[in-house]
Amino acid sequence: MKAADMITTRVMPAAEQAYAYPLLIKRLLLSGVRYQPNQEIVYADKLRYTYTTLLERIQRLANVLTAAGVKTGDTVALLDWDSHRALECFFAVPMLGAVLHTVNVRLSTEQVRYTMNHAEDRLVLVHDDFLPLMAQLRDDLPTVKGFIRLAEGGPATQDVPLLGEYEALLAAAEPQFDFADFDEHSLATLFYTSGTTGNPKGVYFSHRQLVLHTLVEQGTLAACGEVPLLRSGDVYMPITPMFHVHAWGVPYVATALGIKQVYPGRYEPNRLVRLYRDEGVTFSHCVPTVLQMMLDSEEGRRADLTGWKMLLGGSALTLGLALRASERGISVHCGYGMSESCPLLSITHLSADLLALPMAQQLPLRIDAGVPIALVDLRIIDAEGNDVPRDGESLGEIVVRAPWLTQGYLHEPEQGAALWLGGWMHTGDLACIDPVGVVRIRDRIKDVIKTGGEWVSSVALENLISQHPAVASVAVIGIPDAQWGEQPLALVVCCDGMQFDQAGLAGHLQPFVESGHLNKWAIPRQLRCVEEIPKTSVGKIDKKRIRQAFL
Repeated sequence: MKAADMITTRVMPAAEQAYAYPLLIKRLLLSGVRYQPNQEIVYADKLRYTYTTLLERIQRLANVLTAAGVKTGDTVALLDWDSHRALECFFAVPMLGAVLHTVNVRLSTEQVRYTMNHAEDRLVLVHDDFLPLMAQLRDDLPTVKGFIRLAEGGPATQDVPLLGEYEALLAAAEPQFDFADFDEHSLATLFYTSGTTGNPKGVYFSHRQLVLHTLVEQGTLAACGEVPLLRSGDVYMPITPMFHVHAWGVPYVATALGIKQVYPGRYEPNRLVRLYRDEGVTFSHCVPTVLQMMLDSEEGRRADLTGWKMLLGGSALTLGLALRASERGISVHCGYGMSESCPLLSITHLSADLLALPMAQQLPLRIDAGVPIALVDLRIIDAEGNDVPRDGESLGEIVVRAPWLTQGYLHEPEQGAALWLGGWMHTGDLACIDPVGVVRIRDRIKDVIKTGGEWVSSVALENLISQHPAVASVAVIGIPDAQWGEQPLALVVCCDGMQFDQAGLAGHLQPFVESGHLNKWAIPRQLRCVEEIPKTSVGKIDKKRIRQAFL
């Protein structure tokens, strides 16, 4: 709501000494310690400690950061894999009133340089794996005043001026720190999302936004639908990078609940499956490509995955991959959001009626974007800004409002204005909505294929093609066509020992044409079998790179 839309209401006065309770990240930490002080935080096969120790380590880290000169408003950069250290930084840095910049370590060297300078990072906490990168960039980072090493064995490079090693500094620091209150609208976190063109854009969130997102996500995962995903008895392991949208915000939820958390370090499919087995993991979240890698790994092929609840998002989960995961015992759920939305906007709602269906009938519903969660206002609008009919077919762009959406892009007011055109956040996603409010993503607006004046959803084609037994993964893009404007091109990675060709593709899709699920002119006339489909830095199919390679 814009200020001009607001009305004057009666506001009750507060008692002179009434406490105006600010929504700060420290509140989330203290609740988890209170519930389960002896519960475990696990780092791969390297370390485990209790929530009591977590609180002490966060206080020690605050003293280390203060001694290093970090002040309120300063930006602290973190370059690390998913670890207990990252979890500690999720709390200690913003609880000081500073800003945590989780650097996307999979960006190019030039993009890392750009984001760190754009964020004006002051202090850098850097894992051994990225010390050579920092040595390469150190002279190009004028705002950086020091580096702290996150040691993982082996000697440190001598080309980076280190203030010390993380564990040694924590051991020498005082174990208590008094975290002050401050304005809940204070900036807490910052990360960068790469678009289709130009430099990465800085997305930022306040304490208030993160606390509200955490509380609603906690309630959604625990109580929305007939199958709770994350409750106090679960064991949580993220498989979405902590440098990207706070690992979907779930570490904050898990810490607030005081549940066992398992941080895997650098993602390696066999190790992820072993940690699932050895630590009793019950809930994870990831993008579909990572799920596929785990299923295809040596450990994944032989492990019993029954009872592993998996929330999928970031890109469309195909029915073929959902079926493979379900057959291995994984309980598949989907959510929808974006970097700018903190990220959760909607989630699969598993009603009793849906759960009564055979799994073959459930899966097509489980892979939908689901129903908007509490406090999310979601509309699907046409080109004129009007709501499309709620008929499950009419397409439009998703626009949203929620209390945790980024309010713009750092130092990019024009980009922020475009994001918030008309007072609604524009997602760039093309979708429909059915009469009961279930959202179905049809494509990114920039990825939809227009052939002969008609739209063809690349996501829908991928979903259908994925159901062929020879297809391990698939991506569809539009390529120029002199007669029709565009035609679909399918890239397929075949399963081991299997083949797939144009005739097989046409034969596989023909029944969908006959049943009315697909128009005959939407069948791709070109098929390329490839060894690998390009991925983004967070594991999504990278259609920008695919277009560059095949157009």
